[in-house]
Amino acid sequence: MIPGRFEYHQPESLDAAVGLLGKLGEDARVIAGGHSLIPMMKLRLAMPEHLVDLKAITDLKHITVDGGVISIGAMTTQAELIGSAELALAAPIVKETALQIADPQIRYQGTIGGNVANGDPGNDMPALMQCLDASFVLQGPDGQREVSAREFYEAAYFTAREDLEILSAVKFAVCSGGYAYEKQKRKIGDYATAAAAVLLTKGGDGGCSHAAIALTNLADTPLYCEEASNSLMQSGVDAASIDGAVASCMSIIEPVEDNRGPAEFKKHAASMVLRRAIELAWSRA
Repeated sequence: MIPGRFEYHQPESLDAAVGLLGKLGEDARVIAGGHSLIPMMKLRLAMPEHLVDLKAITDLKHITVDGGVISIGAMTTQAELIGSAELALAAPIVKETALQIADPQIRYQGTIGGNVANGDPGNDMPALMQCLDASFVLQGPDGQREVSAREFYEAAYFTAREDLEILSAVKFAVCSGGYAYEKQKRKIGDYATAAAAVLLTKGGDGGCSHAAIALTNLADTPLYCEEASNSLMQSGVDAASIDGAVASCMSIIEPVEDNRGPAEFKKHAASMVLRRAIELAWSRA
């Protein structure tokens, strides 16, 4: 199908983009890579009268590592995440995750900001950002604020971002220890049937000094598995504790039947990818 009529705007600064949203009001939508919004417009499920394109705002395209903190501009593409040698050293799980998003053609256009901002529970980066305990930088008419990724997602396509705010960057600490992003999907380029992001750090005593687990596409939001993460830090990482962590995660997921399979199949897939992710992260730790 063909989208409805709209006016196209291409501001050259973040302030100008925020100003346009304030001027145009609820009839305007921000577009980054466009892989979520354009298909909705073609189906007439979204019919904005104005599109505010962020691609000319150079300040939104960057990857910096400074003082143990990684900052990534919202318009940085998945391909740029994959190609950054500095990011691969500072947070290799980001590259591992980005390589599993869609296909190369989409990764050259799709952005990290678009992936995390629209609240699609099937997107891969939101759960990864919860695992990394990232914060999202939001710019609006009242200035700038930061929101934790673990508090950002409220329901499918509903987030803590206000209507006149633009997500400008994501920030998180440099990673240490083991990592894994494991994903089960029907075919190359598809959304996950189930996926798991895991970070594990081995302590001096051989135990687990830090653990973080998050899940993709198993509820109407990404899921940060706090109880399972804490249990691995308290009991270590062995066969019994992995069983316990998997069981804890399975108790909070709420998959629904769709064209990727029935709920019971998704639960089985989730347990498999989660177990693999924990074991791989621990082997890398």
